[in-house]
Amino acid sequence: MFIDKIKIYVKAGNGGNGIVSFRREKYVAKGGPDGGDGGCGGNVIFRVDEGANTLLAFRYKRKFVAENGGDGGGAKFHGKNGEDIVILVPRGTILRDAESEKILHDMADGEDFVLCHGGRGGWGNRHFATPTRQIPRFAKAGLPGEEREVILELKMIADVGLAGLPSAGKSSLLAALSSARPKIADYHFTTLEPNLGVVSTGGESGFVMADIPGLIEGASEGLGLGHAFLRHIERCRMLVQVVDISGSEGRTPLADFETISAELAKFSPELAARPRIVAANKADLLVDDEAEFIEIPELSPEAAELELRCAALGYPLYYISASRKMGLSELVDGIAALLRTLPPVLTYESEITPEEEVTVDEGAADVTIRRGDDASFIVEGRWVEALINRVNFEDRESLMYFERSLIKAGIIDRLREAGCEEGDTVHIADVEFDFID
Repeated sequence: MFIDKIKIYVKAGNGGNGIVSFRREKYVAKGGPDGGDGGCGGNVIFRVDEGANTLLAFRYKRKFVAENGGDGGGAKFHGKNGEDIVILVPRGTILRDAESEKILHDMADGEDFVLCHGGRGGWGNRHFATPTRQIPRFAKAGLPGEEREVILELKMIADVGLAGLPSAGKSSLLAALSSARPKIADYHFTTLEPNLGVVSTGGESGFVMADIPGLIEGASEGLGLGHAFLRHIERCRMLVQVVDISGSEGRTPLADFETISAELAKFSPELAARPRIVAANKADLLVDDEAEFIEIPELSPEAAELELRCAALGYPLYYISASRKMGLSELVDGIAALLRTLPPVLTYESEITPEEEVTVDEGAADVTIRRGDDASFIVEGRWVEALINRVNFEDRESLMYFERSLIKAGIIDRLREAGCEEGDTVHIADVEFDFID
């Protein structure tokens, strides 16, 4: 079974709690605080599985949770960090936020991607000892790990996409040019899932070709099968449109060409504008002498129409017979020559900014501000803790982002309203700041 789109739930591990502990040692009457910190929760990591070409593995398991961090212990014992959970997906899988459907990441480059970060471990009571507070009887709890629902959408990575009506010969062409073995039969919709094949151009060079189930007229309204799989040729650098030049299905070649062109444009104008080569398949049926079919000295009126249309659009046209492997070397050479002039395979950029990642939860409303025993200001809440968990305090740009987020969420204004003034101490999670107005 081929599955190319599915929704799953992922959650990073919670941070372990810091603990309250005091040094207990023989002949030491008053040992100081020695509570250890909690371990960090495990991350949720997505990794490319080069051997996978479907999301079938997620059909029965759709919930993935990383390990929580361990609690701290006495004698400054640090809790164990939680194990990361690694989720394997096929190359080309797009991660989308389930609520907004915006792109989070494109698993096209083969690099690991951390989608959800584990919560920080809490601080033990030893961190809260001061000259005036020598016996702190409190510790910091660990922060919760990030969680979200995510849509996995597979968009196969190929240089060349095959498009055409059912029984035009796309699968036969892929089988003739590569080691791929798609199902081939004399009936419509033989191909029920996308297929990839590597086409050699000599030596170690070559390109990847993708075959999708055949399109039909009205596919953009949900008819047929091919429209559901067009996402798999969206990345392609170019298209090869396969047309039955013989008219064996009772259609004219030009009508076939226009039907596919219209459906591509309805699905994606960008895809329809992609560089294109037209492969006029089953050309062996047009001539008596199969050795001369490439030239076709006397074109049928229908074939001549298609040739004129392709010339007007600037699409190179090659006469081939996939079943008899005729004219294929010329087609491959034409594809390879065009590919050398084209940019690399399309990759998708994230559509969610860091600010959106933090504020999307509307969580700033639950932030509370209170005065501490030492007259400092304590800012608490899940939103602000999640925010500070993302900040690298050694990086200037990260600090500026942190400040902008606090201003945008109204936290700075609320601190002023609570009486916070220049130089006052502000505590957010386990971080201490001096307020600068």
